[in-house]
Amino acid sequence: MRIIDLSSPVDSGSFEPDPVVHEVMSPREGALHMRDEMRRHFDIEFDPDDLPGGEFLSLDRLSLTTHTGTHVDAPSHYGSRTSYGTGVPRHIDAMPLEWFLAPGVVLDVRGREAGVVDAADLRKELDRIGYTLAPSDIVLLHTGAAEWSGTPRYFTDFVGLDASAIAFLLDTGVRVVGTDAFSLDAPFGTIIADYRRTGDRSVLWPAHVTGRDREYCQIERLSGLDTLPGPFGFQVACFPVKVAGAGAGWTRAVALVDE
Repeated sequence: MRIIDLSSPVDSGSFEPDPVVHEVMSPREGALHMRDEMRRHFDIEFDPDDLPGGEFLSLDRLSLTTHTGTHVDAPSHYGSRTSYGTGVPRHIDAMPLEWFLAPGVVLDVRGREAGVVDAADLRKELDRIGYTLAPSDIVLLHTGAAEWSGTPRYFTDFVGLDASAIAFLLDTGVRVVGTDAFSLDAPFGTIIADYRRTGDRSVLWPAHVTGRDREYCQIERLSGLDTLPGPFGFQVACFPVKVAGAGAGWTRAVALVDE
């Protein structure tokens, strides 16, 4: 089995609207930190110079949102109430793990201006690749946006799904939809311009807002979709980090290809 990385990195050196702060504690600093923590919490005295080389372990501290890098959005990200179930959306730590290991299919929507694709576009692509969606499938949108990852353009030049497109996917029983773009919806600027022009609230983040009525998860900020051997015939593993009470969790998404 070949494993193909479909994840983008968490990188404090890349452009992010919500900047990442990454502080590294060296092994020597880790030794001093361990001495202080042992003294503070357990009343144990220890001389860090007794350690080999006077070093213990390095430590990384990060300040970032759960929407940095490749991540899975939970239903609670889309709003505080739902029209289904108990009326309370589930957080990422409560989602079934079975959702996140399933056959994958890539829909190629590259070569378009920033905006949205609709249900007809998705049907046309499925017809082109000769594939029929199954309820357990994880659908991945290849927008081409990953080419701009780490730059401001990544957040402004991509295509998302309109209301008809997300409804079409969910109607097939699909529960996880991913994209290599910053968002499963169109760019913020495009959405706001469309709303100001039309006054139509249905253009306001329809892929996300639909999650208030239909329970599903999104994978955003994927990468490497162009390295897959084909549009289907592989498994996707995208287990989210178990962050209690969170609306999203980071994932090291990969494709599993039998050889």
